[in-house]
Amino acid sequence: MLSRSLPWVFLFAVFPLLACNLLTPMIFIGEHKKRVLPEFDKLEGARVAVLVWTDPSTLFDYPHARLELGSYVAHKLFSEMTQRKLEIDVVDPRDVEDFIQSNVDAQIDPRAIGREFDVDYVIYLEILRFQIRDPDQPQFLRGLVDASVVVHDLGADPDLVRRFELAAVHCVCPDGVPMLMSTTNAAALREATYRKFAEQVARKFYEHNIDL
Repeated sequence: MLSRSLPWVFLFAVFPLLACNLLTPMIFIGEHKKRVLPEFDKLEGARVAVLVWTDPSTLFDYPHARLELGSYVAHKLFSEMTQRKLEIDVVDPRDVEDFIQSNVDAQIDPRAIGREFDVDYVIYLEILRFQIRDPDQPQFLRGLVDASVVVHDLGADPDLVRRFELAAVHCVCPDGVPMLMSTTNAAALREATYRKFAEQVARKFYEHNIDL
């Protein structure tokens, strides 16, 4: 009798272990998030302008890149802050671009933008590298934007820090295999690159979660 009962004893003994092992993958397959605090957390309740600088060669190939990048960042920042019930007033990037068109020196002068639009902060994005086509393989598309991010505090006490340098942004789109060159793909990739870049910049100003 004892020998015949051994298989059942063994089964009852190992079943909890088997169950745990079967459940373990499910635990790790589930989404894991990490909470990330903002690099700069003073925009709530403030009036903000986004100023983008690009080199002449970029504007030659993409005449509206400065306005487009600024618009995507401004929209993403406003929508995400508002969604989190963080009040913010963002200057229309078209107004910023119009002012730069008639005041060329303002494109490198955040204080001039601040005075013109009576803002508390200017987010100054200096585009250090911008591409849509892969320079090594012109038949392929790969968006790339490298930019420095600096916040200028226009209302700070003269004795306090007025300039806050945040971590630079390195945006690559797509992450994997590049896309084959075509008019349709170029337009789609350019928009996707703008969106990804805008998210990377905007996330510096509000708490968010990232996947691990």
